[in-house]
Amino acid sequence: MSALYIVTGAAGLIGSNIAKELNSRGITNILAVDNLNHPLKQANLDSIEYAEFMPKQDFRKRFLSGAQPAAKTVFHLGACSSTTETDNDYLRDNNYLYTRQLCEWCLENDTRFIYASSAATYGDGTLGYSDDHADIEKLQPLNLYGQSKQLFDMWALQNDKLNSIAGIKYFNVFGPGEDHKGDMRSLVNKAVKQINETGQLKLFKSHRPDYGDGEQVRDFIYVKDAAAVTLFFHDNPSVSGIFNCGTGQARSWLDLGRAVFSAMGKEPDISFVDMPESIRDKYQYHTQADMKKLKAAGYSQDYWSLESAVSDYVQNYLEKK
Repeated sequence: MSALYIVTGAAGLIGSNIAKELNSRGITNILAVDNLNHPLKQANLDSIEYAEFMPKQDFRKRFLSGAQPAAKTVFHLGACSSTTETDNDYLRDNNYLYTRQLCEWCLENDTRFIYASSAATYGDGTLGYSDDHADIEKLQPLNLYGQSKQLFDMWALQNDKLNSIAGIKYFNVFGPGEDHKGDMRSLVNKAVKQINETGQLKLFKSHRPDYGDGEQVRDFIYVKDAAAVTLFFHDNPSVSGIFNCGTGQARSWLDLGRAVFSAMGKEPDISFVDMPESIRDKYQYHTQADMKKLKAAGYSQDYWSLESAVSDYVQNYLEKK
């Protein structure tokens, strides 16, 4: 029988795209783990071929009881990814304790463990975006989500697990498979609907004098690149530690908005609205992944440019729905 692969968060954005990549390699012996708490997550699940589906809580009980057969690789993408979640106990259990339990199970069963950390751990960016392990303990996330991700990174560092596992700090991932994410969907996903309905796109004003309106920047990475980076750690099991997953390029929200209009064949019409006060003190004005470590580890694949990724997403997915 072929080796088993486990993908948690298999009905989510990154998880479903990783499963598709596995399928493209002829791998279908996949245990897909997720909570189908949104009808559009079912659509993501239906887009992949897998051997078994299991709700997260059932899977957690199964591996904790010792009943789960060993796997070749666990891609642990299942987490609460809402940066506005306020239930700290839930985040601590779901994003930290569950990850820790699954990591320990993998190490006990000689299973490769690849998990999602987050660029949210970098906070406001004043300490930079280096994925050097020496910098992990200095980081100060701005929200509870980032803190929950930082908790596991810290545990792995302090318990010498990072020489055996791979953690990936995903930056601003967008692309097919995010329809279920509600307010956490990418601007590209939201913008197409907004532009089709109103002809305009609204972006947040800047509330800092050193950034113009719409000139706040992010490291936007297409989900197809995020999946390719993730599979690199499966293909190279000797490469372990925490690594950034971005393009290494900082682009503005204006750049992104203009790319959406261009992909739709329309002239840009962009206006600005006040940022909600509830998020102003937690808002990142600049993110840019330091990608030297991943390149030094042997990753050499070219990334989609922002414009080509937006064009592919808009024309081949969003406008075909």
